[in-house]
Amino acid sequence: MNFENKTAIVTGAGQGIGFEICKMLAAAGARVILNDIDPELANQAARQINGENDAACIAIAGDSGDLMIIKKLVGLAVEKYGRLDIAIANAGITLYGNFLTYSPEAFNKVMHVNLSGSFFLAQAAANQMKLQHSGGSILFTSSVTGHQAHKNLAAYGMSKAALEMLAKNLVIELSGYKINVNAIAPGATLTERTLLDPAYNKNWSEITPMGRPASTRDIAETALFLVSEKARHVTGQTLIVDGGWTSVSPPPAD
Repeated sequence: MNFENKTAIVTGAGQGIGFEICKMLAAAGARVILNDIDPELANQAARQINGENDAACIAIAGDSGDLMIIKKLVGLAVEKYGRLDIAIANAGITLYGNFLTYSPEAFNKVMHVNLSGSFFLAQAAANQMKLQHSGGSILFTSSVTGHQAHKNLAAYGMSKAALEMLAKNLVIELSGYKINVNAIAPGATLTERTLLDPAYNKNWSEITPMGRPASTRDIAETALFLVSEKARHVTGQTLIVDGGWTSVSPPPAD
């Protein structure tokens, strides 16, 4: 897949899936605006990408749910590169908790990042793409928890299911501007965060039909397809990448 002369924004990209998406976009020729709430992670990620690919990757640290940060991301893409072609709302947080005692503070934080940040990045990106008259691609990062119930993740699962409905709804709003909108729903994935649990790989390998959890590259390759020219006629869809887990859905061991 060739992304020469394409400009992309990816949120939540200091590590894990978001970082892998940025790295692969840059390697394929894209100019990438990389966002993470952690300045150190964001800057380190951009340095690594630029060092490996001699590519144009710029780090912008900040809360992806903050409207000023969203405005800054889109504004920088236009200022530096004259356009915006791809917006990937990847940032998200997971706050576990029993439904009966889940706090309003935790609920609002999950919705702020997972929903508000994704919604308003898509809005800002779409308005810029509309001005360009050449279309574009928007991608949301959902989750298998938006399809199957998972213990202590009522708020998180709700937010991820909502992103998939948003992708479907925006078909009505944005197709006339040649903007396609899709979502990707990763299953268990080996990242810096999940590998903090020493049993994670073993537990999910045992209950995933394909015999292993996803790598970040598994997810990133699917994301790149959905924002590439090869998927221009795909819109309003959610692609699950979980090694078959949602077909059987056994819970992981405690």
